[in-house]
Amino acid sequence: MGDLISRDLILNWLKAWCISRDLPLPAEYKSGFKVDVGYPDQKQRYVFPELNDDFFQLSNEIDDTWIYLKFCGSPEDIKDKIPARWEIQPQGYMMYCFEPMKAVHLELSDDYNLKVQVLNSVFIAQILTDKNKIASEGRLILVDDLAIYDRIVTHEEHRGKGLATILMKELENIAISNGIRKNFLVATQQGKSLYEKLGWKLYTLYTSIVIVP
Repeated sequence: MGDLISRDLILNWLKAWCISRDLPLPAEYKSGFKVDVGYPDQKQRYVFPELNDDFFQLSNEIDDTWIYLKFCGSPEDIKDKIPARWEIQPQGYMMYCFEPMKAVHLELSDDYNLKVQVLNSVFIAQILTDKNKIASEGRLILVDDLAIYDRIVTHEEHRGKGLATILMKELENIAISNGIRKNFLVATQQGKSLYEKLGWKLYTLYTSIVIVP
């Protein structure tokens, strides 16, 4: 993809992030977006497709805790340019896959079973143990022509068995069955390697800062 960050793409991803959590949809805020999250450890979030004066102005004005400022770019871009009260959070990675994910040849063992349900337009896929405990789960939200993958997690004791890969392919099948082949997500450092193996590519670094008590 090109070097320019698509504001519409970021907005659609953020809409999906809100829908997945049953939160109010993002509102326009200058060159970015604002979400009233309302969690104890995340009151609000401001997301900027590009780093500019709007971001830096907020970083100087805000002194309340648990308000996140986020932008598409590297933490190096804000080094020594924001007040010391802000803490840079673990690196995020916006990633895309606009062609079929790489084929995998994995099957669930008899110890697991796959369950898919739809809740308020959110597709929720879960891999359950034979004792009906969640081993791995993830969500898919469709916004316009984009399939957004969210909250992908495999619990520690079930890692290394390919569960997340099976889950991702199942969610992809749902997107394709709805006529959508453009996929997008935000990965952690740990998840990034999994997605790369499936053919996902880096769209942009995604950097977050917050003031903690």
